[in-house]
Amino acid sequence: MKGPLTAYCLPLTLLVPALLVAQQPTVPPRHFSKLAHTYSIVAWDSVTGDLGVAVESKFPNVGGIVPWARAGVGAVATQSLSNTAFGERGLELIAMGASAGEAMRIVMHSDTMLQDRQVGMVDARGGAASFTGTRTFDWAGGRVGTPGTPGGTLGGKGTVIVGHGYAAQANIMVSDQTVKNLAETFERTPGDLSTRLMAALKAGQAGGGDKRGMQSAALLVVRKNAGYLGANDRFIDIRVYDAVDPIAELERLLALHVLYFFPSRDADLVVISPAVVAQLEPILLREPANQPEKWLARPQGTANQAFLEALRNFMYWENYDVRVRMDGKIDQVVLADILSKHP
Repeated sequence: MKGPLTAYCLPLTLLVPALLVAQQPTVPPRHFSKLAHTYSIVAWDSVTGDLGVAVESKFPNVGGIVPWARAGVGAVATQSLSNTAFGERGLELIAMGASAGEAMRIVMHSDTMLQDRQVGMVDARGGAASFTGTRTFDWAGGRVGTPGTPGGTLGGKGTVIVGHGYAAQANIMVSDQTVKNLAETFERTPGDLSTRLMAALKAGQAGGGDKRGMQSAALLVVRKNAGYLGANDRFIDIRVYDAVDPIAELERLLALHVLYFFPSRDADLVVISPAVVAQLEPILLREPANQPEKWLARPQGTANQAFLEALRNFMYWENYDVRVRMDGKIDQVVLADILSKHP
């Protein structure tokens, strides 16, 4: 790449050893308890352009440490002894035109504790890179997507690996099966980016996961103007601070997020027929509970303006903000949820 970034892109041979460093156990240093013993995957969706990170760890609030992403730019997972510069500076460099691999190498060059780090990066063109320092604890390594190679390319300690589509990395794992599962599951899972990332995260744990167990997890997906009511780019931003089964909790929270923050799909819209009115009207006549004035003062029997306004107010009250409509239709996903909560 030409331009101002070129001077910082040192040859890989100056930054890392030519050979993989043997995976030999080492004595934990004093800062061991501060390391985010973690597995993660950063990825790009070629269909939507979404960028995201999924991560799990035996470490509290991993979502406040590891995942970074910027819509239209890239995504980063910085772990082991996390260095926020990989997130902040890395995304700045990618926004300036660097690839994920170039941005990673530039930040690496100024990192005085590089061999304690582990990082994965992906850019909005699909470029991906992963690095594992020589002082990370076994098992530690990563994989990046490689077209035509199931499970991508494997990299060990002291090595930068570059590829396409995703980067998976892990440290203090039971074995290399965790990153293998992350990569292969992400590749073969259909659906949107959040679905693929969650499937990969679950498969990573099935491969053994962190030697010490589970504690926290996070899912971050960015898309331009896809946040709450289009006001920001945080399409999905969910963190499980501390839980016995953080992946199961993350999955539960994602289902809630889809219900309350995703807009309706055209396929889920149904006409508010007299039968639907008959289901909803008793609820509107008795809600809000413990308040004298109800959403509907009297039965309407049809989806007229008074009924639609009452339904709109009720839906805002119940937090279905992004699925509110005034066109005589209702999202059947919301309808089912309303009826389950107000039998």
